[in-house]
This record gives sequence, structure tokens and C-alpha cells, in this order.
Amino acid sequence: MLYSQTPAAEKRRLFRERLASGELLRFPGAFNPLSARLIERKGFEGVYISGAVLSADLGLPDIGLTTLTEVAGRGQQIARMTELPAIIDADTGFGEPMNVARTIQTLEDAGLAGTHIEDQVNPKRCGHLDGKAVVDEDTAVKRIRAAVDARRDPNFLIMARTDIRAAEGMDAAVDRAKALVDAGADAVFPEAMRTLEEFEAMASALDVPILANMTEFGKSDLFSTSQLRDAGVNIVIWPVSMLRIAMGATGRALDTLTEEGHLTSQLDQMQHRADLYDLIDYEDYNHFDTNIFNFHISR
Repeated sequence: MLYSQTPAAEKRRLFRERLASGELLRFPGAFNPLSARLIERKGFEGVYISGAVLSADLGLPDIGLTTLTEVAGRGQQIARMTELPAIIDADTGFGEPMNVARTIQTLEDAGLAGTHIEDQVNPKRCGHLDGKAVVDEDTAVKRIRAAVDARRDPNFLIMARTDIRAAEGMDAAVDRAKALVDAGADAVFPEAMRTLEEFEAMASALDVPILANMTEFGKSDLFSTSQLRDAGVNIVIWPVSMLRIAMGATGRALDTLTEEGHLTSQLDQMQHRADLYDLIDYEDYNHFDTNIFNFHISR
């Protein structure tokens, strides 16, 4: 009832323990707290919170317009609603190294299990769009060092994301990733890898876990979890997929309303009221006040 029963520090400890096992961890993207709970209910290992989704939720493009306060606040709302660890997108850290340090401590306080800081130039662009620019290696390293120095819980995962593959090629991506690991990154998010061989090359070059971004309509093919596992990937995210599916369904429902004047034909596409109430533990609130849950729902 209410929020997660597992303290944030324990979520982080369990997450780091599981990540060290070498298994592939699946982190679908949650677009709100309720979807995070459904991800948990369906048996996944973690929840991902995408900067692109947070921007889209506000009706904004993913070009660095969101603030640390907005991201941390939404991240807290999502993370506290699930027993799973949640990783959140912190873009370029919301400023210079001192701002990156503040970002890390703010996200720790919000109950997140980890975050990734990228090496793009501000204002950043979506990782699968053309025209990206990255900062020099010294600037990228300073961001990660600031993040590591600011961390208070050693189990809070600090991941370095590099977008240099699209700008300078695969060799540059491996070199940049190595430098970020030397700076203290616990894991690496190599953005916009194009083939399984590129994931394999990155995994073999590093001694830390790597993450694969399986976003639709992007630069990477949509590899299966078994393919990614065999390539040495440790975490896979589907950052915007659930939002895309939900918005697609909403669009079709609105078309049906326009065409038919009602949604009777769409009932089998909806989450049933009983399933929603089960997901939000409606009946558990009866332990506090029997007047709240004093009814039965028939299917």
C-alpha cells in the first residue's frame, strides 16, 4: 500500500548485486508511476526513466529543456511506486561539474538506483538524431569525476553515456568509454550502436557493464534480449516504447470516438477496472478504513 516497502539504499544494494552476476537485466521505460508498477508486476528486473519521455510528458522535445527539479521530482514519483531499482536519464548533468555533483545528490535523495551522464554538448539532442556534437574528453571526464565525488551511497550507479559513435566512429567510442571508466564510471551506455558486433567490441574492451538502448525508429536494429546477452550486454532499456504504445492506443481510441461516437468496440483493448484496482492495491487500503473499499467489481 502507498509506496515501496524497500528502502532506496536496499534497492541499490540488491541492484548492484544482481548486476555483478552478469545476467542481462531488462529495464522497460516507465512513463508514469502506474506503468512502473505494471513493469514490476510483469516480472522485469528494473525500471528505466527516459529524459525523452519526461520531456514528451510535458509536451516538449528532448533537447535539454527540462530542469533538474522536474526530472528529480518525476523520478521520485516513479521510483517510490515500485520495489524495482529505477535508473534515470540525467542528460548532461544539468550544467557544469558542480551542477553535476548536485544532480547526483538530488537523485540519490529522490530514491533512484542510478543515473547516466552523457558527453553531448548543451543543448543536447536525442541520441538517435543526426547532428549531435560531443564535448572534448577532458570535459566529459570532469562530469563523471564530479558525479563520482558527489556520490554518498557507493551503490548508487553512475553510468557514463557516450554519443561519440555517431560523430567520430567506433574506435573513438571505445577510447572515450575507456576514459570515462578510468574517471570512475560504474557502467557505460554506448549510444546508437549499429550492430551486434559493435556491442561485442564495446563489451570486450571494457571491464564494466554496458547498456543497450533498444529504442524504435533509431540508429540501432531492434535486437532481442538473447542476442544482446550473447553480445555481452548487461542492461537493456526500451526507453520510449511503452509511451509510444500508449499514445498509439489513445490516438486510435480518439479516432473511434470521432467515427462511432462511443468506445464500445474498444472495451477489449482497455485495462479493466478490476485490473486497475488490483494494480493500485485498492483493497489493501481497507486495512486503514473499511469505508474506502466497501464494494465488489464484477467482470
